[in-house]
Amino acid sequence: MSDHILEMRNITKEFFGVKALDNVNLRVERGEIHAICGENGAGKSTLMKVLSGVYPKGEYTGEIVVEGEVQDFEKIRDSENKGIVIIHQELALIPELSIAENIFLGNENASKGVVDYDTTIKKARGLMDIVGLEEEPKTKIKEIGVGKQQLVEIAKAISKDVKILILDEPTAALNEDDSENLLNLLLEFKKQGITCIIISHKLNEVMAVSDNITIIRDGQSITTMNKEKDQVTENSIIKGMVGRELDNRYPERTPEIGETYFEIENWNVFHPTQEGRQIIHNANFHIKKGEIVGIAGLMGSGRTEFAMSIFGGAYGKHITGTMKKDGIEISAKTIKEAIANGLAYVTEDRKGNGLVLIQDINHNISMANLKKVSKNGVVDEDSEIKVAEDFKNKMRIKSNDVFQTVNNLSGGNQQKVVIAKWMFTDPDILFLDEPTRGIDVGAKYEIYLIIQEMVKQGKSVCIISSELPELLGMCDRIYTMNDGHFTNVIPIAEATQEILMENMTKEVGE
Repeated sequence: MSDHILEMRNITKEFFGVKALDNVNLRVERGEIHAICGENGAGKSTLMKVLSGVYPKGEYTGEIVVEGEVQDFEKIRDSENKGIVIIHQELALIPELSIAENIFLGNENASKGVVDYDTTIKKARGLMDIVGLEEEPKTKIKEIGVGKQQLVEIAKAISKDVKILILDEPTAALNEDDSENLLNLLLEFKKQGITCIIISHKLNEVMAVSDNITIIRDGQSITTMNKEKDQVTENSIIKGMVGRELDNRYPERTPEIGETYFEIENWNVFHPTQEGRQIIHNANFHIKKGEIVGIAGLMGSGRTEFAMSIFGGAYGKHITGTMKKDGIEISAKTIKEAIANGLAYVTEDRKGNGLVLIQDINHNISMANLKKVSKNGVVDEDSEIKVAEDFKNKMRIKSNDVFQTVNNLSGGNQQKVVIAKWMFTDPDILFLDEPTRGIDVGAKYEIYLIIQEMVKQGKSVCIISSELPELLGMCDRIYTMNDGHFTNVIPIAEATQEILMENMTKEVGE
């Protein structure tokens, strides 16, 4: 007989008259890893916010039953008191505070308003041992990588006597090693009887660790599949998510590649604040008309820094080297100059650097090229709206209208807005940094189609991605990077994941 630690019954939640959740049902067994899958905007995160008390009783209908008792959570603290802790995709840590201080943030070891730092350090060290974090507890959050920050969040959850740990896209920003370590940690928690709920678009990870998989589509719970009893495959999950078979993850394409269009020669970049530290070393790079080129490298290899330094010196200082377009040397020392020369860069951090979250779709799309919708220095609002509506339709951005704030869009639709913003500048060479991070397979496919449409027009696209299958499925050639050096460039016919990884980890000068 199943022991259900959690049941969510007929959960319905509306925003402005639109049902985000429509009679959703979820049953989770004690001590299992339960995955929730669905397209961006399907309602997964909304359901977890209902469970964790972000949306209190009264803002939704239905019942939450934890260990056999109906719960009416009024705030997050109420759910945490029942052992339910959620770790959001955007980590809630304070960079200037230490690991120990962040672990007990809001749950301080204090007496009469005074924090006992000795106890805090001691307890933090014990929790850090559990999650495999070897840093000193006094280390500031800003001094550790994203993978380790994720472990701090988990240690923070354990400190609250967690029974149900919810992780929203836990590996979206992690490299392969950090992702594997995190998944192994979840399996260890399972042995200890902790129940985990994961929301993830990485179906290989879902298949690797989950016991049951619930699929949500358009705000409704479609099915729950048991990995042992049912014939569960990545394709069956995708079919449930999108409502149809997705035979090929990457659209078919016959490349029509022209002459070399854009070149970088002997490119050197130094760290913006650490004097004398070189980040990019004598990099040489080129891309042809109609070509899709990839850059593969582990986190910290210099991929992002290279692209940003090209785009108007958005990263680094003492930048030297030659930049050519159509064989003619050009200058792109400022972002304005880069745009004027047909360059565009879609950041990996869409929320931090790509969008103004409190602004609507309309203003976000036009902001990189206001001159195109202005007359005598004044924005023509009718023209701006028409442009936004054209992109909304062309890129299938799911929203009520172009006046919806981007903060209220799903991750996949936010990514489409960022890409639309830079496409509106009519670039000749587009750098896309992690273009499909944290978005579902359906939205990924639509973005791939947009990329292919660009290169059909003779434009050039460079994809920077941590997902090697994505590079292998989309690119014509793939550059590999390690420690600020390009270590190889591999034609797609010769590329495999093993060859890419070998070159991504190659010692410089080898």
